[in-house]
Amino acid sequence: MNKYKSLALNTVVFTIGSFGSKFISIFLNNLYTKHIDPASLFTKSLLETLALFLIPIFTFSLKEALIRYGLDKDYDKKEVFSTAALLETGGLGVMLLLLPLLPYIPYFGRLGSYTVLLGIYILTSSLRAHCSQFVRACEKVRLFSLDGILTTLMLFLFNLVFIGHLGMGVRGFMLSTILSDFCSAVFLFLTGKLHRYFSPKAWQPDLAKQMLRFTVPLIPTTVMWTFTGISDQLFIGGMKSDRVFLGENAAGIYAAAAKIPNLISMLSTIFFQAWNMSAITENDSEDRNVFYEKVYSTYEAFLFIGSAGLLLLVKPVSAIFINYSVFPEYATAYLNSPLLIAAAVFTCLDLFLASIYTATKHTSNAFYTILIVFLANILLNLCLIPLLGIQGAALATLLSYMICFWVRIFDARRYVPFRFYFATHLLNTGLLLLLCGLSIFQPPHFILMEIPVCCGILLLNRRPFTALVGKVLKRERK
Repeated sequence: MNKYKSLALNTVVFTIGSFGSKFISIFLNNLYTKHIDPASLFTKSLLETLALFLIPIFTFSLKEALIRYGLDKDYDKKEVFSTAALLETGGLGVMLLLLPLLPYIPYFGRLGSYTVLLGIYILTSSLRAHCSQFVRACEKVRLFSLDGILTTLMLFLFNLVFIGHLGMGVRGFMLSTILSDFCSAVFLFLTGKLHRYFSPKAWQPDLAKQMLRFTVPLIPTTVMWTFTGISDQLFIGGMKSDRVFLGENAAGIYAAAAKIPNLISMLSTIFFQAWNMSAITENDSEDRNVFYEKVYSTYEAFLFIGSAGLLLLVKPVSAIFINYSVFPEYATAYLNSPLLIAAAVFTCLDLFLASIYTATKHTSNAFYTILIVFLANILLNLCLIPLLGIQGAALATLLSYMICFWVRIFDARRYVPFRFYFATHLLNTGLLLLLCGLSIFQPPHFILMEIPVCCGILLLNRRPFTALVGKVLKRERK
């Protein structure tokens, strides 16, 4: 099977397994906005982000090593699984000892009443991530996809019970996630027969050093990436102003608006799961650079076309995913989504380029590039939020990820020098920003103005699709 067909087949399998589950998870936002007020939604968002912040620190980002070394035929899978598991167990043990200090940390002290739930949340999330990543490393993509469906269905049902029926709010969300993650980990461990890969005797000190050398640069990278994603809400929630709408309610509305761009991220994640495997397995192939060029061009085209369609329909889509029947404050949240949709496009492109660092084992470059974004995001938030409020935060996010893209497009191509079409990218970006402006300011008949812009993006990006489809359908040479 040629590499293009393999990538396409894996993408189809991940799509079948993930699309329904991802779609259900976004519909959950309707449930949350119906039963959780904006200030509490901000608390929920803080808890999710704090978990994302702590997990890579205390698991040493070893889930990335699981897929990188697990797919590498030069390493024994049992040694990879067991060594990573023992390292993570030690790190999570330290976390449990330190977590009681949470109430004494400035700003996060308000989360002190959730300390026990947060600790269990992190443990079950880490356990599920370890099992699911290793299943991918074993190339059991159908099992991985089936687990995605079952886990999200369980999450949906638990949320209906704890939030919709029992009215437990944020605590209901935490319990739902903990139970669904735990069930997923047990399902993967039993169905994937992962017990065959675990033994304390399989611990390899040299492999542990290699894996940590690979993942340690990813820890601050992931932490800063996470902080960049949540910093907007922290600034909005912590700032006060008589000129613009700020505070915890504003931060909750921003959190709701940020769910709409998740449609772009959702589709991108499905592809990225398949692409990450291909990037690793094809790293040493002779036509690697051409492979990257074809896949990147199609991926970029897909993102710009998808985001243009979402911007055209942002208001009706928002009405589906954001319920403002109980809390009318959410009614205008969609106006804050356009710039975040554009930011999601650049986030996805940034992650594609980061896969080069992973495949070529230059993970330290991921750290250097995100450090620039981290600092830029803080500076831009401080400058733009007091002037533009929620829209200032969205603009800061977009500019930060654009900076990351331009740094990485030059840096990452030093390791995989694939061809990049600058003019096409710049034209795509210009048209996308024009759509954002029309969606936010809504001049008279703005929908009629948006349609030709969307058609322009579609025509501009049609060629990469047809080229890659030809590669996929091409028969392998005997």
